Amino acid sequence: MESSAFDLPALDHALAGTRFAGKLEFFPTIHSTSTHAMAQGEAGAEDGTVYFADEQTAGRGRGAHAWASPPGSGLYVSVLLRPQLAPADVLWMSLAAGLAVHDAIRALTSLEADLRWPNDLLFGKRKFSGILTELNAEVTRVRYLVIGIGINVHQPAFPDELKDLATSLHIETGRDWPRQELLALLLKAIDREVNALTISTSEAQQEILRRLERASSWVRGKQVYVENQPGMEGVTEGLDPRGFLQIRTANGLRTVLSGGVREQKGSR
Repeated sequence: MESSAFDLPALDHALAGTRFAGKLEFFPTIHSTSTHAMAQGEAGAEDGTVYFADEQTAGRGRGAHAWASPPGSGLYVSVLLRPQLAPADVLWMSLAAGLAVHDAIRALTSLEADLRWPNDLLFGKRKFSGILTELNAEVTRVRYLVIGIGINVHQPAFPDELKDLATSLHIETGRDWPRQELLALLLKAIDREVNALTISTSEAQQEILRRLERASSWVRGKQVYVENQPGMEGVTEGLDPRGFLQIRTANGLRTVLSGGVREQKGSR
């Protein structure tokens, strides 16, 4: 385990040239980086402000799920963005964030994570990273959005009720990894994704679809169901042009607009 948390001047130096340079806010402990970031967005915080912590006492995942955030064990970071996007296009930011985590993990560890639509990251059947995207928007524009990312890094084990569902970089590799280097790689990757979506939106969207096809075993041929959506079960059949997952159900092809996609028991 790392002897100290983060060297902020060194991290800021590593981010020179990105939208995040000079905008890092670190907390030894906080209730939730995303809750704080949303409040700061309302208060006028700048595009590219990063809030990260050594510990969260009330970390949040999608829906009503909590994200366990013990001290010194993971990467808990929320990024505030003010993109020139319509609310209907926010999914692209969420998908891009998942790819950014995927690429950062590969750059640091050489591991190939699996992306579960829209942006959970797994090794095998066990999740090690989750992403929560929240926004404040008007009818035609996003005022600001927050991408919250949790990554299990140092955890050596999980409780019995989670050991088949959760994993960490330490469990997968038998060693610890520097969170500071991972954070720098992650923020650089997010910066590239946001730049691409901002500069050349259509081309970037098509590239995201192509990359997800390569990085995810969930996009095609996976027997799945969607939590709390009766009848939404079948075999995944790719992404539609808007980035939404398609499932071939007993009643035809259906599109998943939201919800937790899960593999049906007995599937490989």
